[in-house]
Amino acid sequence: MLANPHLEKPLFGLVMNGSDFIFLKLTRVNQPEYAFSDQFTLLRRENELYKVLSILKKLGTILI
Repeated sequence: MLANPHLEKPLFGLVMNGSDFIFLKLTRVNQPEYAFSDQFTLLRRENELYKVLSILKKLGTILI
């Protein structure tokens, strides 16, 4: 994410291991700064897959 040449726009990322998901946001105004989302998991009684999919859908509409 730090190697991206477009400094003016925030970058978004997704880290996952198959059952856990964390979203990342990198802003580089003066110094690189990361923001992390809550951890979403598929292993709890309340499956959070629909939350993850809705976040991905929202990011897709923002980026297009």
